[in-house]
Amino acid sequence: MTERASSGTPAGVVTTAVGQVVAAAGPVLRLRGVGWSVRGVPIVEDVSFDVREGEFIAFIGPNGAGKTSLFNLISGIHPATHGAIELDGADITTESVHGRARRGLGRTFQTSSLWTGMTVSDHVRLAAQAAAGPGASYRIWRRAGLYAPQVTETLERTELAHRADTLAGALSHGEKRKLELAVLLVSDPRLILLDEPMAGVSAEEVPALTALIRSVHRDLGRTVLMVEHHMDVLLGLADRLAVMHHGTLLALDTPAAVMADATVQQAYLGEGL
Repeated sequence: MTERASSGTPAGVVTTAVGQVVAAAGPVLRLRGVGWSVRGVPIVEDVSFDVREGEFIAFIGPNGAGKTSLFNLISGIHPATHGAIELDGADITTESVHGRARRGLGRTFQTSSLWTGMTVSDHVRLAAQAAAGPGASYRIWRRAGLYAPQVTETLERTELAHRADTLAGALSHGEKRKLELAVLLVSDPRLILLDEPMAGVSAEEVPALTALIRSVHRDLGRTVLMVEHHMDVLLGLADRLAVMHHGTLLALDTPAAVMADATVQQAYLGEGL
């Protein structure tokens, strides 16, 4: 696996693609020998890497390479059968999905999980209440007004303020993806996992969604891991590219280094990045 430091950068310091200087005192996320097997068949095998605070890492690879399965292990949907996962230095290998969310890990999925009969603003408000803790959820309607400033700010950031009273089912695919991001952002996650956010989005909506994801990373300073097949989108966003191949991590490096890597080119001959 290739992994190179930026030339001219002192040891222990990372400069991201947007010029942020980040101290590498400890990774926000660390995987060591992580694997997942089903009936003895390895789906993800021996994956190890660190994610630095404020980084944007994009995961690429053909269908079946293990990208979504790896995200499921990181977010706790599937239990790792091998290895260890740390978030901010704490071992979360056996922690629940909700436990990881409380620690600041947010996740979107390939397919939408929105309630089609609920308005845009209600989606965001309920997410804000859920993030506030169990006590808040018992007073859903009585305390709704308390979250209005958070809801308004989040909808404005995700360019959905004009759709606040619209039912989610009436949104375009691109707007639904923005709403999924809004639901995540209102809970103030530190680490965000985006699984194919461009899936189903029209070509006309891709630039605006790409700009929003870039803003989440650069303006809000969030650490982002993203699975995506649109290479033109990834090359304008990622600090590093991670290449998955048959459930293993084949390469992890800068986009330029990965695209020039002979091993990556050989592995993907005929498979297409």
